[in-house]
Amino acid sequence: MIRDAIEGDLPAITALYGREVLGGTATFELEPPSLSEMTARRAAVLDKGLPWLVAEVDGAFAGYAYASPFRPRPAYRYGVEVSIYVEEAARGQGVARTLLSALIERVQGLGLRHLIAAISDSATSQASIALHERMGFVHAGRYAQVGWKHDRWLDVTLMQRDLDPTGKPPEADGLSLGGGLA
Repeated sequence: MIRDAIEGDLPAITALYGREVLGGTATFELEPPSLSEMTARRAAVLDKGLPWLVAEVDGAFAGYAYASPFRPRPAYRYGVEVSIYVEEAARGQGVARTLLSALIERVQGLGLRHLIAAISDSATSQASIALHERMGFVHAGRYAQVGWKHDRWLDVTLMQRDLDPTGKPPEADGLSLGGGLA
């Protein structure tokens, strides 16, 4: 089952993400964020009108996914980056595919255009790349040796799905973005 994340999901979300921060390479953070930080991150996503979703399998938390602004500059207002994290016990059961499918549907409903996936070298990166390919994402590039974590350099594969490949002008306003961070 896929549903909107609620505040009560945040301890499980924070724990899953924290395990990935400490033991994995799907994120380039080095210190797990606190529950209050994850609460603020979810609020920032929701404040932009973007989805933050939770998957359940047999009533138990199985993973989460969200869309966030791709970049802060206003011309990027039609693109979002997708992020998906699945509990180890729930992997291989279609949870990531179901989350990604729901994200695509929600983002398309907002009148946005591009979904970007940044997939770093990890134990699950090949499965993630294959999933994104099956869901209509195409390879858009690669950052070579861009991250240093767990005593090794990590690459990031960039993938993109265009929700309206006709190239026509947008019909919606897009996300409300500021001028950038620097």
